Amino acid sequence: MSTDEAQSGNSPVRRRVVLTGISSRAWEHPADRGALVALRELRGFDDVLKSLHALWNERAWRLQFLGNAIRVDHRQYPRVHRLLAEVGASLDVAELPELFVQQDRSINGMCIGMSKPFIVVNSGAVELLDDEELRCLLGHELGHLISGHAVYRTMVMILTDWAVRLAWLPVGSIVLRAIVAALMEWWRKAELSADRAGLLACQDPAASLRLAMKLAGGGDLSEVDTTAFLEQAAEFDRAGDLRDSLIKIRMVTARSHPMPVARAAEVRAWIDSGEYQRILSGDYPRRDDDGNASVSEEIKAAAASYREAFSRSQDPLVSLLRKLGDGAVDVGGWVGAGAGRMRGWMRGNGSEGEEGRTAES
Repeated sequence: MSTDEAQSGNSPVRRRVVLTGISSRAWEHPADRGALVALRELRGFDDVLKSLHALWNERAWRLQFLGNAIRVDHRQYPRVHRLLAEVGASLDVAELPELFVQQDRSINGMCIGMSKPFIVVNSGAVELLDDEELRCLLGHELGHLISGHAVYRTMVMILTDWAVRLAWLPVGSIVLRAIVAALMEWWRKAELSADRAGLLACQDPAASLRLAMKLAGGGDLSEVDTTAFLEQAAEFDRAGDLRDSLIKIRMVTARSHPMPVARAAEVRAWIDSGEYQRILSGDYPRRDDDGNASVSEEIKAAAASYREAFSRSQDPLVSLLRKLGDGAVDVGGWVGAGAGRMRGWMRGNGSEGEEGRTAES
């Protein structure tokens, strides 16, 4: 099934596949998907988060943008309104969220809120992105919303705030900071998931890569080359020695988003894996089957993903660990086992029926 969508200017009409009934599991990075499936299984967990969210007052957030930004509809930013509708059609979303444009010249957007999330994009994105790139950005934010990332990112914000407030307690601060570090790693994977959703929404790989390039270098790509940019991403991964590896670890662990060159490389790798084309061909999980998702299988997939990333990385430190361990350093297995232990702890560690479920993992 497909739909006709007009492009800006004199561009020809393109046809995009409507991904009927697609589940967010189709685009979620394995590490992100494993965490989400486990969190969704925890009964009442969302309610607890929403109660904590009262600290931020979601209504105040919406009122802030209602009073300080422009709400998009068919009269205000009609181009953006049309593109969001087209993105929603591609991802088979029946009810679109509210969308605001705020004054900010950087290329960015966000999805915020818990009970009724909404999307905010910067005026810089509207001005500097073409239709395909803006579709990709809107699809990225809609992907966050469909996956439920807005809910769980709030937990990162709450715990980060607590870590700052409890910094004077050495033990409490160390524990909270460890939790925040783990959540930040999850959020970086959630960003990769949303990048895939953006690609599925615009269905233009070149536009997805251009968006990463504009995030890195601004809106003018007249003197930028895609191949050179991907070569730059490869150099970032492999260049230098152990000192560079440690510098990169320090740089990345403090970020909520992967660096633009890394995001471009991840999108390219996902396309090259064939998964993107399989989804466009109709081979993807349906949202009607989300309730049957297996936590143990998703944790195994997350472990396999880390293992695969570990095996193909050209980073000097990772290469050294591979040589030293020759299979003994099983990062993927370690992550998977850790996720299983965390899940058991969050579910009560010994509640009725847990023993059988843990044996599956």
